Amino acid sequence: MLSVDMENKENGSVGVKNSLENGRPPDPADWAVMDVVDYFRTAGFEEQASAFQEQEIDGKSLLLMTRNDVLTGLQLKLGPALKIYEYHVKPLQTKHLKNNSS
Repeated sequence: MLSVDMENKENGSVGVKNSLENGRPPDPADWAVMDVVDYFRTAGFEEQASAFQEQEIDGKSLLLMTRNDVLTGLQLKLGPALKIYEYHVKPLQTKHLKNNSS
C-alpha cells in the first residue's frame, strides 16, 4: 500500500492522506465517483460502470444503495445488476459496517 496526498478529489477534499488499494482509498465511503467507476471496470463490469458515472454514484452513495436501487435505478440489465449488488455492493456495505461498528 502507498501513502499518497490526494488533492482535488471530486468530493472536494484536498490534501487528505490516504492509504490506497488499487488506486482507491480502502474505505468505500471515501471513494470519489471515478473510484466507484474504476472499481466496477476492474471487476469486469465495463459497460455497467458508466451507469455509476452517469448517476454520479460516489462511495457514500454506493454504501447507501439498496437492491432495488441497483436493479432499477441504474437501468442495467437484470443479470449484471444482480451480480453487481450481490457480489459487490452488498459485501462492500457489510465490510464498511463491520469496520466502522467498533
